[in-house]
Amino acid sequence: MPRTSERGGPQTRARISEVATRLFLERGFDPVTVAEVAREAGVSSVTVFNHFPRKEDLLLDRTVDAVDLLRAAVRDRAPGVDVLASLREATLRLLDTRHALSGVADGSVPFFRTVGASPALIARAREIAAELQQTLTEELDQDPAFEGDATLLAAFLIAGYSTVLVQTARRLTEGEPSTTVADDHRAAVERLFHALRNGVMPGRY
Repeated sequence: MPRTSERGGPQTRARISEVATRLFLERGFDPVTVAEVAREAGVSSVTVFNHFPRKEDLLLDRTVDAVDLLRAAVRDRAPGVDVLASLREATLRLLDTRHALSGVADGSVPFFRTVGASPALIARAREIAAELQQTLTEELDQDPAFEGDATLLAAFLIAGYSTVLVQTARRLTEGEPSTTVADDHRAAVERLFHALRNGVMPGRY
C-alpha cells in the first residue's frame, strides 16, 4: 500500500482513526495490533502513537471533543445563564444531533459491543471519565460567577451521565428499539439535571 505523508496532521489522524475503528469493530479490540493499524493506514507505528498515545485512544478518540464541550459550556455561556443550565443545554444538543458522545448515535451498537468486550477499553473509559471530572472541576473553580461546590457538581454530573450512557448502551446492545431507548435516555438526562439542580445548585430552571 502506498504510504501517506507522515506529516499529514489532522488528515493523517482521521485516516488512522477510521482504519483502527474499522479493524476493531470487525475483529475486536484486543486481537488487532497497532502495527496492523499503521500498516493498513499507510503510516509508521511511531506516527500512530504520535497521534494516539495509547492503543485504547484509537477507538475512544472523542476525549478532546468532550473536553471542548465542557469548557465551552462553562466559558462561553450567555450572560445570566448559570453553569448547570448551560451544561444541560449542551448535553441535550448532543442528543438532538445524535452526536457520537450522545450515546444514541446511529451505528453505535457495534462500538458499544467492542468496548464492552475489552477490559482495557472499559478501564480506559473510566480513566477518561475521571479526566473529564477533573477538567470540569477546574473550569468551575476558575469561573467567578459559579458559587456552588465545583468538586461535587463535577463528580455528580460525570458519574450520572456515565451511568445513563452505560444503561443506554446495554439496552441498545440487547436489541431494544432505538427510538424508545433514545426517548428514555433523554428522560434520564433530564432527571439527572433536575437532581443536580435541586441537590447541588440553588434555584430552578
